[in-house]
Amino acid sequence: MDAMQSRIAMHNGNQLKLGLFGANCSNGRAMTTAPERWTASWDDCEALAELADAVGIDFMLPIGRWRGYRGATDHQGATLESIAWACGMLARTRRMTVLATVHAPLINPVLAAKQMVTADLIGRGRFGLNIVIGWNDGEFGMFGVKKQAEHDARYAYGQEWIDAILRMWGPEEEFDFLGEYLDLKGLRVKPKPYGGARPLIMNAGSSPTGRAYALRNSDAFFTAVRYASLADAARDAAEVKAAGQLMGRNIGVYTVGEVVCRPTRSEAQDYFHYWTEEAADWGAADYMLGLKGVKRADDPSLYDAKRRALIHGQSGFPMIGTPDDVAGELAQISAAGFDGIGFSFLNYLRELPYFAQEVLPRLRRMGLRESAPGA
Repeated sequence: MDAMQSRIAMHNGNQLKLGLFGANCSNGRAMTTAPERWTASWDDCEALAELADAVGIDFMLPIGRWRGYRGATDHQGATLESIAWACGMLARTRRMTVLATVHAPLINPVLAAKQMVTADLIGRGRFGLNIVIGWNDGEFGMFGVKKQAEHDARYAYGQEWIDAILRMWGPEEEFDFLGEYLDLKGLRVKPKPYGGARPLIMNAGSSPTGRAYALRNSDAFFTAVRYASLADAARDAAEVKAAGQLMGRNIGVYTVGEVVCRPTRSEAQDYFHYWTEEAADWGAADYMLGLKGVKRADDPSLYDAKRRALIHGQSGFPMIGTPDDVAGELAQISAAGFDGIGFSFLNYLRELPYFAQEVLPRLRRMGLRESAPGA
């Protein structure tokens, strides 16, 4: 396997890639006041990375967040910047891929290219880039952006941004880059990424323009939506892969989920109910919906459904049950055509050991995972 293919495969042959999503943010992806919720302290992130690497988790995917969602907990209000966080995680691990989630409009491409090469060298080729074009006006205002560009123009800028970075990562010694949005003179970027191959690129795009951008630029298309059914999910995965093949590209399709795994189904369901209903941070959900322009007055029943969907993991596949239940759900996700899933726990460090002990062996017996690391 050549260097680029090895990166795209995340350096292993696991049929279904498993990743931890959102561990750089306080609360992770759980809008809850439960006292045992994730804090994203540096010590816990380091311990989680070492544990995840040891048990065979394939990747860690952070969230790009600059301010929280208020509510009782200021959901995701304490967040570690993703490129620096990735550097730390890569330094503490030896096997898994660690991505950074980068807002293209907010970070100069020359700075970003240099930062990401540094991360890639720390990880000896295990760094990945998740490109975000942006949507949260409050976050952009923190950077002095008074008004974001129109939707399609954001993606046009994002195209120039990644084009410039790819050239900087390439063999050219010095060049100028002139586009509609960028005018960069005398670019000289050394060193280059590890091993002569660029980092893996991931992107999520739900609009037609966003999806076209992802198909053109990414190795991994990340879908962060709650599908109506598994059949709908399979149809979407097949469409993405077919569209990629028409462009001569083999694109991996990834999705998202949340896990509560316990010895019995009732224990898992009771715990999920506890942190999503009894201890829900409804204020954070209301604030996020407000940012998206969703108002209760417009349609109370639809508003309540969206509010509950946010509390129940924000998007993706809920996997709530016994080790057999969770392994079965993951097997169905793989059978639907997904190459991987980034999932979250209420508390990653507390809950990953049981998942690793009980679910991973089941997935290996199903043929979805290689032998355990060191086996």
